[in-house]
Amino acid sequence: MSSLYWTVADGWTMTRRDLAHWARRPAPVVVGLLFPILLVLMFGYLLGGAIAVPGGGDYREFLLPGMFVMTMGFGVESTLLAVTTDASRGVTDRFRSMPMAPSAVVVGRCGADLLNSVLVLAVMVGCGLAVGWRPHGGVGATLGAFGLLLLLRFAFLWLGIYLGLVVADPGAVTLVQTVIWPVTFLSNVFVSPDSMPGWLGAIATWNPLSATAAATRELFGNPGAAAGWIGVAAVWPLLLVAVFGPLSVRAFRRLSR
Repeated sequence: MSSLYWTVADGWTMTRRDLAHWARRPAPVVVGLLFPILLVLMFGYLLGGAIAVPGGGDYREFLLPGMFVMTMGFGVESTLLAVTTDASRGVTDRFRSMPMAPSAVVVGRCGADLLNSVLVLAVMVGCGLAVGWRPHGGVGATLGAFGLLLLLRFAFLWLGIYLGLVVADPGAVTLVQTVIWPVTFLSNVFVSPDSMPGWLGAIATWNPLSATAAATRELFGNPGAAAGWIGVAAVWPLLLVAVFGPLSVRAFRRLSR
């Protein structure tokens, strides 16, 4: 119990440290909020007219749940960059030399980025409401959809933390971006996998982003929904956390002094 207490207490201290950095340097946060809005406007108004929604319906209502999912996926980049920056500047080694819980640094990073994701999701919801998106499910279903989105972000947090600790080089973020972007687009975020070649559609269908997008469309009652994906959307993030959570803590403990 004492170990758990200090893990939570030290983790909250690290979370406040990251929040203080954002308050003093808000530009990266603002850019992170504006970029997905630009994608919504571009796909919703410039390209959406040429995209057919499976089963019919308004394309922007089909798009917004996918965009919610996409912003959760893009969070890997910000987490990775923050972790690699601290590691390259020696900040992480400084923390490791202090009398604090060994997992507090990664727990604090996770807490700060999750709070940031809540803010991003709130802004995206406001953008969606402005362009005509509406949740047509009940209150419980809507809250469940938002819960799945944050669960996915929580899982990607641990992936970003692990990659940041292993790579430990801010210059490698570009390399990771070249992988994240294709994986993000290879999903049902913008179009249905049914419109893709068979083999490519199968890969896109079983993308964790596609599972969450399909589940949230079902819970929101938006066009293009496919039943049966809610359970899969919950299992995928739990598997990612089960794998990359312990790996992240282990990688942090093994960092060279």
